[in-house]
Amino acid sequence: MKKTVSAMEARRRFGELLEDVSRGDAVVIERAGKPMGVLVAPDQYRIIEQAREPLFKIFDEARARTKGISAEEAERLATEAVRSVRAERRAKRKTG
Repeated sequence: MKKTVSAMEARRRFGELLEDVSRGDAVVIERAGKPMGVLVAPDQYRIIEQAREPLFKIFDEARARTKGISAEEAERLATEAVRSVRAERRAKRKTG
């Protein structure tokens, strides 16, 4: 179950919230109605970290391949790639 509490409430009830988290709840902590953080059990956090690892590997590989490319050139290449994929999809829809 997910709970949402204010930052002030989280301060007052921290021990209780930790107990809730240990039972499997997630606790969203808000400030002025804006989510600022989430308390989750260590097992849930490990799952999140493991899911992120392959994505960060892809980012690191992309960053290494684009080293030395200006932001403008990267934007141009990305726009070109998007247009190419969209054109291929349109062509497939017309023929398929």
